[in-house]
Amino acid sequence: MRTAFYISDGTAITSEVFGHATLSMFPVEFNHKTIPFVETEKKAIEVKNLINSTAQRDGEQPLVFFTFVNHELSEIIKSSCAVCYDFLSQYSDKISQELKVAPVPKVHRTHSMHEKSYDFRIDAVNYALTNDDGANIKNYAEADIILVGVSRSGKTPTSLYLALQYGIKAANYPLTEDDLERGTLPECLKAYKHKLFGLTIDPVRLADIRQRRMANSKYASLKQCRIEVREVEMLYKKQKIQFLNSTHHSVEEISAKIISDTGLERRKY
Repeated sequence: MRTAFYISDGTAITSEVFGHATLSMFPVEFNHKTIPFVETEKKAIEVKNLINSTAQRDGEQPLVFFTFVNHELSEIIKSSCAVCYDFLSQYSDKISQELKVAPVPKVHRTHSMHEKSYDFRIDAVNYALTNDDGANIKNYAEADIILVGVSRSGKTPTSLYLALQYGIKAANYPLTEDDLERGTLPECLKAYKHKLFGLTIDPVRLADIRQRRMANSKYASLKQCRIEVREVEMLYKKQKIQFLNSTHHSVEEISAKIISDTGLERRKY
């Protein structure tokens, strides 16, 4: 299996994002290794030696995705026995020509803390935790969005991701068997219908998830899951609530689709 390194003098998040996005286009398995905070020449040489030993062990050159502010560190990594991809330099040079402004490199800038966006995200995370799973229904007026759906359809992780990544205040409310039998929205949600976004899921996948939580229960039975999914989708359509099937999407994709479909304002920057 070929090895892919993601290296940076910062968190290496940018290297990972670009590298994973690029490699995801190829039907090949990789051994992924992330090495953040390579901030000295000594550390860069250690990483170079690791790359070289990996190349010798695997019998082929590793792929190295890196972002360095320090040019000397970049040169050390480039001299390794690897195929190297330097994202920052490749694009910053072109942008500099277009803007007619020279870049001002600064270590950790790509993922440094911006006070305003940081406060937004912390407030949003606290809100998501307080308003998880219908535990608190008193401050829905503050919500940017309220995710609804049957139990275990992905509401909680999506709420938290929207909060942590984008500073969006996302509450979530579980639509129960009783709610679905009535065929109407719970009273606590009716005033906030314009904020609702539904999640649904394939019944087989839902049953599998619930089995891990409550094995051999009615709650986890395929029959029950099929009934709940059918009825919740009927409710969405009847109430004209936008909804998304979460079965084959990651939490990142679900969140991005929700933002795209609703026009929610990101508070990340």
